[in-house]
Amino acid sequence: MFIDQFYRKSNNGITISGQQASDFAKIVSNDFNPIHDAGSKRFCVPGDLLFALVINHYGLREKMDFHFSGLLAADTPLILPPDSIPNYQILDERGKSYLEGFHSGDSVQNTTSVETLVKAYVRFSGHNFPHILVPLMAENNVMINPQRPLIIYQSMSLELDCLEFENPSLKITKTSLNVAGKRGDGELHFTFHDDNKIIGRGVKKLILSGLRPYQQEAVDSMVAEYLDRQSIHSEV
Repeated sequence: MFIDQFYRKSNNGITISGQQASDFAKIVSNDFNPIHDAGSKRFCVPGDLLFALVINHYGLREKMDFHFSGLLAADTPLILPPDSIPNYQILDERGKSYLEGFHSGDSVQNTTSVETLVKAYVRFSGHNFPHILVPLMAENNVMINPQRPLIIYQSMSLELDCLEFENPSLKITKTSLNVAGKRGDGELHFTFHDDNKIIGRGVKKLILSGLRPYQQEAVDSMVAEYLDRQSIHSEV
């Protein structure tokens, strides 16, 4: 599977280097959040890379839930429990949890279909900022801190109605942001499609921190900086 180039096998599990995580974010997810830059002081491995690794290890099931319980630093050895366990935790060697998961139902057997759905999801997820979150913040008259933007990937769940598909894609169906002081709890609901047929649905939950009143000029500057980073990478 394509994901194999973005991690290394260790004694009882895997490790992810900063460069592998950064390459995944930019090449696969098209995500240019500076927190995923290999040299960033605030670096963490993208949640979407953990999602893809779990699918690679356990397979793609009819129902799957993922709850991210910690920010993963580069080169942290992770232990993957046996795939026979429906409820599991991805831990490091000290027992710290980074992801709690659950799966049930049958598996998608076609590995090409699995890979295309994973790629479709992480591309969708990587485009949350600015395409989805900026309009959502504007609608609620709040914005993240432009000097220290922080959006935390809290959880994701999916449910598939059909296990045979060829060209999966995602469409956003509903968004919401519940603001409480400087914190916002966001939900992005989406459906999986195979051409014109709906084959499943899911929801991604995010935490937006350091919220403050919306300022269009500051948001425009954030978006411009993000798109500049994206443009520079595409020219390399």
